[in-house]
Order: sequence, then structure tokens, then C-alpha cells
Amino acid sequence: MPAPRPVVGPIPPGRDPDQYDRERRQVLWSMPTGLYVMGSRHGNRRNLMTLSWAMQVATEPKLVAVSVEAPALTRELVEGSGAFSISILSRRDRSVVRRFVKPVEEDDGESLNGFPVWEAATGSPVLELAVAWLDCQVRHVMEVGSHVLFLGEVVGAGWGPGFGGGARGGPGGGEPEILRMEDTRMSYGG
Repeated sequence: MPAPRPVVGPIPPGRDPDQYDRERRQVLWSMPTGLYVMGSRHGNRRNLMTLSWAMQVATEPKLVAVSVEAPALTRELVEGSGAFSISILSRRDRSVVRRFVKPVEEDDGESLNGFPVWEAATGSPVLELAVAWLDCQVRHVMEVGSHVLFLGEVVGAGWGPGFGGGARGGPGGGEPEILRMEDTRMSYGG
């Protein structure tokens, strides 16, 4: 049996710490969250990682923030290269994210963990089955407790073959149903 997680404070006066911690996690989990696959590369090492904490944070320049666990391989690769990609998936591909919750073990040069990838301009891998993708150059890095926040400027973006036109083509009609955390049994937060 795993050891119980320590309760992270602060805890309001008069509240039971365990009960409050459960309630706080439930509230955090209720916030709408996307579910993506983040690509990174440094030298000949590549990785794809399931990511839930990503969002656009500025329009001029176009900046995207991603939060990565401090000890993650992805952090090492992003810090080494100064770049990352985000593959945006369709709801129908929800099972794919489970293949990237641990560092990639299978890299044959054309695929990662058995899924075909292509290389964005920064060198970061992008899943071919993505309905859309972003390629980002890191502009700011901030340590934020258990995670590292990377702010990346969008230097490339497009629609994938899952949304018409090929890896660098335009939309083929209709809005894709984008994968969200609530589409899975996964939870991350708090």
C-alpha cells in the first residue's frame, strides 16, 4: 500500500486537513483542462509527454505556458534545446495519451512508442495523428514549486491530418472535438 500523500497547506483554521485537501483537489479538478502531448528534443534524445497544464497567456507576442514536473525528462530536454511542441488530439484518440505518461522507451527515428511523428522547425517531435499542433521557442522559464513553467513563443502552428489537408495543411471542414481531461479517467491537479 502506497504511503499517504502529505497534505500541502495552507489549511484554513478549523478545517480537517485531509477533508479539506480532498475538497480542494475536487475543486481544482473541476476546472476545464485540455489534455495534450508535449514534444521535446535535445541532441539525439526525443520525448513525448502527456501534458494537461498548457494555455495561451499572451497575444503580442503569441505566448503559450506549459507546466512540467521539475524532475521530468521533458524539463531536461526543453531546457537543453529551448523549444517544445504541443500536439492537440481528438477525443477519439484519448487512449494515446496513456502511452506518454512515462518517458518514451521506443524511438526508431520515425516514431515514438509506436506512433509516427514528424519534426517541427525547432526540432521538436509532433504526433502525426494530431488534429493541430504548436511549435514554440522558450522565452521565459520559472521555477514554480513542484513544477517548472515554460513560456514559449509560437513560431509555428497548423492543422494535422486528423483535421484535413496533411500535417501542414488547413482545416478540412467542421470543428474537431478536442480532447479534454474530463474525457478520460485521468486527473491531475491540487
